[in-house]
Amino acid sequence: MNSNRLAATTSIGAVHLQVSDLQRSLSFYRDLLGFRVIRSEGLDAWLSATGEEPDLIRLTELAGARRPPPRATGLFHVAYRAPGRAALGRWLHRLLDTKTTLQGASDHGVSEALYLADPDGLGVELYCDRPRDRWPFRGEYVAMVSEHLDTADLLAQGEGQRWDGADPASDIGHVHLCVSSLEGAESFYVDTLGFDIMQRDFPGALFLAAGGYHHHLGANIWRSADAAPAPEDVSRLVNYTLDMSSTRDAAAVRARLETAGAPVEENARGIGTRDNDGLTLIVRVSRKGVE
Repeated sequence: MNSNRLAATTSIGAVHLQVSDLQRSLSFYRDLLGFRVIRSEGLDAWLSATGEEPDLIRLTELAGARRPPPRATGLFHVAYRAPGRAALGRWLHRLLDTKTTLQGASDHGVSEALYLADPDGLGVELYCDRPRDRWPFRGEYVAMVSEHLDTADLLAQGEGQRWDGADPASDIGHVHLCVSSLEGAESFYVDTLGFDIMQRDFPGALFLAAGGYHHHLGANIWRSADAAPAPEDVSRLVNYTLDMSSTRDAAAVRARLETAGAPVEENARGIGTRDNDGLTLIVRVSRKGVE
């Protein structure tokens, strides 16, 4: 493996979201989507699909936080991945049963996806992957598309299954960002961090991954070209974690960051750095990782 590339076992571990009302957000992520609270402390709550560590979602309340400006850089959506079509079908039944507004539903060729927003307007995708041997490619790039989703068949997959929360095998499959420049995103996430470009022919967007996945990270300029980061007093993605399976893999990422002159900050969770738009990500060794 090229030493300048992220290890194939790299994944998105968790997201930290700043919200305007913690209880309202818990009503969404816990009561509606079925994630389970691990613990709560003051204005913070940590959730996962199992109710046990490690967390997938940290919610922090900033009372009265405004919605971010429409053209600011930052979060486009967090994509929560179901382990299969039956689990995604259960999520769809849940949304329909609760009369939750969907913003869209798409068949991406590599995956099937539902789109909605949380109470603060932060984007949410619920999806499941198709088997990897069925992913379409154009040359070296994965050929993700946006086509009609067969929701009737998806509902049939989840029919008759009692709702008891998110499937415990659910995780975060990818994070999609609004960036000010695709060139800047490629410079940081590909040239420095070590992601591979999986699709670059979708207008105004890049899709990046490790290990041949269709994408762990999306970056687009659809509403944020040349924009500035959102101010800190808005609802937003505070940071996300990039999980490594070993200390060796994490050390290799740190070395590339230092060589490129990117910020590197030690913290209790791992190695903190910031992309070209000032968004913080944490490089850490997964708690499930092995040397």
